[in-house]
Amino acid sequence: MNNKHVFVVAELGINGNGNLALTKQMIKLAKECGADAVKLQKRIIEESYTKEFLASPRISPWGTTQEAQKRGLEYSAEDYWEIDAYCKEIGIPFFASAWSVNAQLFLRQFDLKYNKIASALLNNIPLLETVAEEGKHTFASTGMSSWEEIDNAVEIFRKYNCPFSLMHTVSCYPMDNDLANLLMINTLKNRYGCNVGFSSHSRGRIVPLVATGMGIDSLEIHVTLDKTMYGSDQAASLEFDDFKKLVIDIRGIEKALGTGERVLSDTELEVRKKLRGN
Repeated sequence: MNNKHVFVVAELGINGNGNLALTKQMIKLAKECGADAVKLQKRIIEESYTKEFLASPRISPWGTTQEAQKRGLEYSAEDYWEIDAYCKEIGIPFFASAWSVNAQLFLRQFDLKYNKIASALLNNIPLLETVAEEGKHTFASTGMSSWEEIDNAVEIFRKYNCPFSLMHTVSCYPMDNDLANLLMINTLKNRYGCNVGFSSHSRGRIVPLVATGMGIDSLEIHVTLDKTMYGSDQAASLEFDDFKKLVIDIRGIEKALGTGERVLSDTELEVRKKLRGN
């Protein structure tokens, strides 16, 4: 096993509640905590939900319908341009999981370095092909998916020569530790011979740290300013104090894993001289 850098993605998702100032604060904190990238979610409301669903009741800070809530969470095109500029200013890449083909086409204007397929969309063949044809490294979450659906996704990425990481994912928000099934990381590696990451929805740091020790190439984890804020994803997120500790521990695990080669350090050679005489 090589001493490699785990690509840590701070998943902002919808935790910014559509508020640009809060979102920029989260991006700044993610950068300061050592994240390699931040991620959003891009939906085109009319494509992601039916009219009947949007008209149904839901109490939120933005109104009394599902439509008011969904539109309140979404960033405008102007917001995305400001997010793009801010990320470039402070030196951290952003990308987003698109929830439809047109949402992915919207994201193309920002020339993002990475793409993401959410677990809910892994069976959306038109979206997979739209993403794969861009040829950018794509993180594909596998939660809720059958082997056939994962097989199909891998086939599409390879058809387009699109680099990818499969993300072991359990789609529970939050996820109890006993549901993590981290041995699936090895199963995915053996079945597909590809890079495998972990998309974590756990309440704490233990599960993603164990996943790091198992040799994942990437980790995506939801972050929040405050778990008590409004929002369905807040409880499945880490506050930034915990996120910073997580990143520090991940970097420590990377060093501790070493190279797997049989090499005696200078320190161990000194002990050898004392205990063996040579």
